[in-house]
Amino acid sequence: MEERVSISISEGVADVRLVRADKMNALDQAMFEALVAATDRLSKDKSVRVVVLSGEGRAFCAGLDMGRFAAMKEKGGNGIPGGENRDLTVRTHGQANFPQAAVWGWRQLPVPVIAAVHGVAFGGGFQLSLGADMRFLSPDARMSVMEIKWGLVPDMAGTPILASLVRDDILRDLTYTGRIFCAQEAMTYGLATRICDDPRAAALEVAREIAGKSPDAIRAAKRLLNNLSVDPGPALLAESVEQQKLIGSANQTEAVRANLEKRAPKFAD
Repeated sequence: MEERVSISISEGVADVRLVRADKMNALDQAMFEALVAATDRLSKDKSVRVVVLSGEGRAFCAGLDMGRFAAMKEKGGNGIPGGENRDLTVRTHGQANFPQAAVWGWRQLPVPVIAAVHGVAFGGGFQLSLGADMRFLSPDARMSVMEIKWGLVPDMAGTPILASLVRDDILRDLTYTGRIFCAQEAMTYGLATRICDDPRAAALEVAREIAGKSPDAIRAAKRLLNNLSVDPGPALLAESVEQQKLIGSANQTEAVRANLEKRAPKFAD
C-alpha cells in the first residue's frame, strides 16, 4: 500500500497522501488496491478522528492510468483492476463493487474526510474527491467528469454523490460534455467547500479543529448526515450495469483509440 498511499497519524488526524507523483497519482490497479486498503485500515483505527486526503506532486489525481486505456485500445479490455474477468455488477464491499469502494469507502468512514485538491482531479480522480465530506481546492485546481471522453460513464460512486451536491441540469451538463471546469465554477456548482491558496495546509488546520471536538459527537454527526441521503444502492448498481455494457463495445473502443491517436472519432449509429 505504501507504494501508492501513505498514512501518518498525529493527534487524531490521519494525513493520507497519494504518492504516485510521477504519474500525477493516476489510478492503476495498485492505487485502487491501496485506496481500498487505506479505508479498511482507517475504519478500524479508533484513534483517528479526522482524515485529510491529498496527492503529492503536481496533481490530486489525474484519473484512470493511461496504461489501462492503452490496454483497451489494443485488446478491448476493460481497463479495471482484475482484468476482463471482473464482473462490475458483483457487490464486493457492501453496496459497492471494488472500483466503487475506492471512493465510497471514504464516504463510509465513521469520521469526517477532507479532500485537499490541487492541480487536476479528472474522471476517477474527481470521483475520489467526491468521497470526502468536504473539498478544499487550490485557486488553479481543475476538475472534470471526464469519462465521456473515453466512451464511458462515471462508475466509481460519482453519480449518487453528485446528485446530492449539484443541480440536475448542472450534473447533466458536466456528465454529457466532460468539460473541464475551474475551482470558482466548482464553488458555484456546490462541488468545492473552500478555495485556499494551500488547500492541504487549510485542510489539516480544520482537521485539527475537528479532532479537538468530542469524537463520539463527530461520529454521530457523520452517521446522521450520511443518513440524510437516499439509499445509494440502486444508483451504485446502475453505474456498474451501464458501465459494463459500454466497456469493450465498438463505440467505446473507438473513443479510446481516437483519443490515443489524437484524431476525431468515427462512431457507429
